Amino acid sequence: MPDGLIEWEDGRTRCAWHGNLPDYLAYHDNEWGRPVTDDRRLFEKICLEGFQSGLSWLTILRKRENFRAAFAGFDFGEVAGFTDKDVDRLLADKGIVRHRGKIVSTINNAKRAQELVAEAGSLAAWFWSFEPGPEERPKKLDWATLRAMPTSPTSTRISKELKKRGWTFVGPTTVYAFMQAMGMVNDHVEGCWCRAEVEKTRKNLKRPT
Repeated sequence: MPDGLIEWEDGRTRCAWHGNLPDYLAYHDNEWGRPVTDDRRLFEKICLEGFQSGLSWLTILRKRENFRAAFAGFDFGEVAGFTDKDVDRLLADKGIVRHRGKIVSTINNAKRAQELVAEAGSLAAWFWSFEPGPEERPKKLDWATLRAMPTSPTSTRISKELKKRGWTFVGPTTVYAFMQAMGMVNDHVEGCWCRAEVEKTRKNLKRPT
């Protein structure tokens, strides 16, 4: 197989990063890169990318249901009201990543998300307004190209705009991973069966305004 691709027992060729692990494979096939326009899901994704910083995404994925339970399903209206008692509760929760800075950041970002909704109408409208044009995307996305793209001009721009608004744990690398996860870009490599399907969904997507 070409570098960065793997063939599973079902005969389909996929991006190799899922390693044929069943839960990771399901995430690759059914979620990663598929466009998201729901505000709560967008908030969840950017928060979990922040928690992933310094860790593997597989670690976060396997704790995701625990995170959802701990953070009120990532209802940012509710999370914005969390208090110091909630911080203590979360620090004692063995089911999540118990990092005080990231927990406090999630509560802070929930408040900032409310402000962003007041500003732009929705998180979806704001984030999708940054969707990069074809001039920023590689003509052919192979594994070597993808590995060389931990950030992008758009992720750097979004990061700066979020930080200006008081968001935390939203560096350019974290934001680029968020862009990949929410489908703002299609980073399934050439040869992966998902790439054409994701691109078709993106083409037919009604962008939020």
